[in-house]
Amino acid sequence: MTKVPMTVEGHLALDEELKFLKSVERPQIITAIAEAREHGDLKENAEYHAAKERQGFIESRVKDLEGKLSRAQIIDVTIMSGDVVRFGATVTVFDEATEEELTYKIVGEDEAEVALGKVSVTSPIARAMITKEIGDVVEVMAPGGSRSLEIIMVIWV
Repeated sequence: MTKVPMTVEGHLALDEELKFLKSVERPQIITAIAEAREHGDLKENAEYHAAKERQGFIESRVKDLEGKLSRAQIIDVTIMSGDVVRFGATVTVFDEATEEELTYKIVGEDEAEVALGKVSVTSPIARAMITKEIGDVVEVMAPGGSRSLEIIMVIWV
């Protein structure tokens, strides 16, 4: 079974979502299905079909979350240190083309939110930076073409 790396925060977020689905969403959808059944003919009952569809989504998400949490390799980045980029590092780079400083945190796939600067460990930018050090220049193949990024800071938070 392949382990799925994730930060402590990422694991907590998935666990909270799972608890919410099981304790709030499931009971609500069971009630909604029961109410829709009381309206009669199920073949033409839009409320019933919508509730059943929602139930399928919830159950699928519960199974997905349970699988990910069971395979989780939780990495506490607060105890890590050093200048080498690894999973969990927050990396500041200098984009040579745009002359901008950009900051990325390398996280698990389910934690990635590019708008917040969190990139998946499997993304091209993270793969290019992993094992590199401060001062190294990495070439990243992005959708818009190749980019040169100089690593100027690595922190662990």
